[in-house]
Amino acid sequence: MPSTEIGTSQRLLDELRGWVEMETPTTDAAAVNRLMDHAQAELASVGAVLERIPGVRGFGDNLVARTPGEGKPILIAGHLDTVWDHGKLTSDMPFRIDGARAHGPGIYDMKAGSFLAFHAVREILRQGTRTNRPITLLLTPDEEVGSPTSRAWIEAEAANAAAVLIPEPAGGPQGACVTARKGVGRFDVKIHGVSAHSGGNWSDGRSAVVALAGLIMKVHAMVDLPRGVTTNVAPVWGGSRPNVIPPHAGCEVDLRVGTVADGEEFEARILALAGEHDGIRIEITGGMNRPPMAETPEILRLFGIAKDLATAAGYNLPKQHRGGGSDGNFTAAMGIPTLDGLGCTGAGAHAPYEHILWDDLAPRGRVLCGLLETL
Repeated sequence: MPSTEIGTSQRLLDELRGWVEMETPTTDAAAVNRLMDHAQAELASVGAVLERIPGVRGFGDNLVARTPGEGKPILIAGHLDTVWDHGKLTSDMPFRIDGARAHGPGIYDMKAGSFLAFHAVREILRQGTRTNRPITLLLTPDEEVGSPTSRAWIEAEAANAAAVLIPEPAGGPQGACVTARKGVGRFDVKIHGVSAHSGGNWSDGRSAVVALAGLIMKVHAMVDLPRGVTTNVAPVWGGSRPNVIPPHAGCEVDLRVGTVADGEEFEARILALAGEHDGIRIEITGGMNRPPMAETPEILRLFGIAKDLATAAGYNLPKQHRGGGSDGNFTAAMGIPTLDGLGCTGAGAHAPYEHILWDDLAPRGRVLCGLLETL
């Protein structure tokens, strides 16, 4: 068990509620920064060495908090942004407690985990707990859209770290942590056709929507479940009126792969669908934005330590390989031992029924704190 006292699940939930009720859609930098301000003030009050990196390209700031110590630090990284727009709290997703479940926008993905990371670091500093290594806490603003502005800071901090902990949500009914993740690719498709009257001049037109339909089927045909490769096309758009041959259409493509080689192959195959033919021009941009996180002996060693800490905290901690990506993909691909999925149990990420099992906050927090103390 950790030396640091982190409090009861009820106490943690009471403070976490304030985080959840401060809505932080990725697209609103000021909203994300309000929660960043709160975290910064709390960490400053206990003596953390702080660095605030101003946001760029319309995103919020990054916050780095450091504790004293010798040797390479343990990096723990979490994001404060959510997928939910303003107003969910006052419409169909208010913060509420329903027995064992605590609901609210972003509570599972991943305000509970980021809060536990923040709380562990704050209490280690407040209580003067000695740790084997210094700790670096990194709070970021844009993970839900692929970490376009925080990736450089994540990788810079990880390059000097002994290990990386990612408090993304625990997975499945048993609350597994994550030792491997698929890589993620994202592509934007724009199709240019030729407009014409759908009755009087049909032969003069070139339908961008029909071309898009053909492209979608080609992308869907790339799915190879035994190989661990999936694609998904959404959203899609095109056309204006039923009596106009549509000159424009487009979509986004999501690609998931299990290996770096598969990422390179399928990125090339999707990009190769671009070109011009018979009056249709297809533009495709994008590529792999998160490399796969492969399970390694070093990651399994971290998992073994976490599993022992979980046993001491009174629960069994399984592991899993997950199809979704996280910032742990970046650090694991650098060869830095990375353990992911260390947040709270629950379900419903990105769904209206998003919730955590709030009584697990304290035992999950103890494991996180134990890892920070002992690694």
